[in-house]
Amino acid sequence: MARERPPGRGCSTLRRCLLGAALLFGLRLCAELRRAGPPPAARSAPPGPVPGPPAPHLPPAPGPQRGASRRQVTYVRSGRRAPPGGGGSGTPEPGCCAPRGRPSQKAPRWHIDLQPWAGATQSLDEEALRFLRYISTTQIACDHMSTDSLAIDSSPAKRPWSVCLDDRFGLAHQIRNKQCRLYSLGLGSDDTHFEVSMANSGCEVHRFDPSVKQAHSLEGQRLWHHRLSIDWRDPHPAVAAQKPHTNTRKLRTVLNEFGHHKIDVLKADLESAEWKVLENLILEDVLEQIGQFIFVIHLHWPGFEVSGSDSSVVRFWYSLLKELELKDFRLFHSYKDLSKPQLFLKKDIFNASSCYTLSWVNTRWR
Repeated sequence: MARERPPGRGCSTLRRCLLGAALLFGLRLCAELRRAGPPPAARSAPPGPVPGPPAPHLPPAPGPQRGASRRQVTYVRSGRRAPPGGGGSGTPEPGCCAPRGRPSQKAPRWHIDLQPWAGATQSLDEEALRFLRYISTTQIACDHMSTDSLAIDSSPAKRPWSVCLDDRFGLAHQIRNKQCRLYSLGLGSDDTHFEVSMANSGCEVHRFDPSVKQAHSLEGQRLWHHRLSIDWRDPHPAVAAQKPHTNTRKLRTVLNEFGHHKIDVLKADLESAEWKVLENLILEDVLEQIGQFIFVIHLHWPGFEVSGSDSSVVRFWYSLLKELELKDFRLFHSYKDLSKPQLFLKKDIFNASSCYTLSWVNTRWR
């Protein structure tokens, strides 16, 4: 006899099958949605960096990627974000922009700008007459000038070193407050009358001469002697490595080593090296750190590492002095040394001396 099914058992099995199928369908749908990922973002704004803390490294700079140098890649990925003005950190990377806070720093100069020729013929007579007239004509009056005069000492070894003590130029105020600084550049000179006088007046005096016995020595309270020669170039690194105590430096290097930011008076008698040293001071913008500049020029020959025709040499000299004027220096005293041979580029012409002492004041110095 056939067994009779309980009522409702077939319907219960059908419901379980339908629920299982619905569950499987739901799981598959969730898996498909997860594999497809989130919906694409709306393109209402152009792509760009989201404001926030800087990334560990910057993306490559715009421009062609092929042939980019390793130095450029290293700089771009240094983790430093340049400010809007193009400045970087306090120490600029090679080939980069000006240091932070100095966005308008001038590009390095490699040569001075020569002045136009004095005349169409480019002759020595034209150049020499213009030059001699220029160094013999003062450009500004100094009402209170202190001169280490020859009137009390007729020794031919001494020259008048003149400084301007007008209040408008600030040197007198610095001397009264015993805050002035003088650098004296020489080569084997025994005449220190001017340096001693300025030290006794209250100036901190640094005398640089390669012939002094000790590397650094103090005379009295304010007069330092340094066994150093100021040149227009530093020693080659290979030479400096073999001779760490070499006694030749650029003035910029000495200022950095000594931690000095200004020189109230710079006195120089460099025995025909003055033209190249002056050129270096111009190209490296050291003149802006100098209040008064008193130096001897030698005209009997072109000078160290100055070459060319006689007329081009004199044009170069004239251009260097005009650069002083462009830096707001003005000639306030000129001394023609009649005790020296009367030669101009080895010629007895124009009634010129072979040696002049020129005194300049920085009119922007306060």
